[in-house]
Amino acid sequence: MSGQSLLVPGELSPTRPVPGNIRRPEYVGKPAPTPYTGPEVQTPETIEAMRVAGRIAARAMAEAAKLIAPGVTTDELDKVAHAYMCDHGAYPSTLGYRGFPKSLCSSVNEVICHGIPDSTVLRDGDIINLDVTAYIGGVHGDNNATYLVGEVDEESRLLVERTRESLTRAIKAVRPGRQINIIGRVIESYAKRFGYGVVRDFTGHGINSSFHSGLIIPHYDSPHATTVIQPGMTFTIEPMLTLGTHEYDMWDDGWTVVTKDRKRTAQFEHTLVVTDTGAEILTLP
Repeated sequence: MSGQSLLVPGELSPTRPVPGNIRRPEYVGKPAPTPYTGPEVQTPETIEAMRVAGRIAARAMAEAAKLIAPGVTTDELDKVAHAYMCDHGAYPSTLGYRGFPKSLCSSVNEVICHGIPDSTVLRDGDIINLDVTAYIGGVHGDNNATYLVGEVDEESRLLVERTRESLTRAIKAVRPGRQINIIGRVIESYAKRFGYGVVRDFTGHGINSSFHSGLIIPHYDSPHATTVIQPGMTFTIEPMLTLGTHEYDMWDDGWTVVTKDRKRTAQFEHTLVVTDTGAEILTLP
C-alpha cells in the first residue's frame, strides 16, 4: 500500500449559497430530520421523480470527478458538484443535513465515509470517494464512487476495482421475495476472497422523500436483515471495503470516519428501485 502520510483536517470555506427558488428538504435549518413514517414501497410517480433526482446526482458527481488530479483540493470538487445541482434546480441533500457543512462527502484514502470537503490537496497516488445526493421534486437520489488520483499502487487499485464489483454483484442479487440479507451475504462472501474487511456500522438505507427512511441495508450477512424485498422498494446499496479492519475511529468533527488501523478503504453506491424481476439503478448519468 502507498506509504503516504495520514490525512489531517483542512480549512473549511464559507457555506455555499443555494438560490432561494430551489426547494429545501424539511431538515434544513433543523438539528435532525423528521422521522419517516411512510411506506418503503413507492408510487410510480415517486419513482419517476427519483429517476430525475438520481440522474442529476450522478451527473453532478461525474462533473466533479473530471477535476480529480494531484494538486486539486476537495473543496474545489464540492464547488463543482454544488454548482451543477443548483444549476439544475436541485438542492445538495448533504448541505445542512444534521449540520453537515458541504454539498458532497469527499473521503480520501483511510476515510471510510462522510469526509468533509476542505483545503485538503489531493496527492498523486491517493484514492478519493465522492458521495453526492440531489433533492428535487420532493425526493432524493444518492450515489458515490471511488476514484484514482494520478498513479495509484496496485493494492489500492484492486481494492477500488473489487469494491465496484461487489456493488455490481449485490445489485444482481436483488429479487422480490428474497430477504435483504442476501445483499450483504453476496458482498461479504466476495470481499472475503481477498481478505478485505467489510464495514458493518455504516449501511445502505431506504431513500425516497426521506434521505434515510429507516430501512437498513447491511453489507455483511446479518441475521437480523430479514425484511422481504418487494417491487417498488427504493434503497441504496453502498459497500465499504477495507484493506484491514472494519473497525473505525471518528474525527472530532463528528463526521469523518477513518479505519482504526488507517489502512485504505473504498466505496461505491447506487440508488435502486426493485422491479418485478430485479432492480433498476436510478443513479445513472
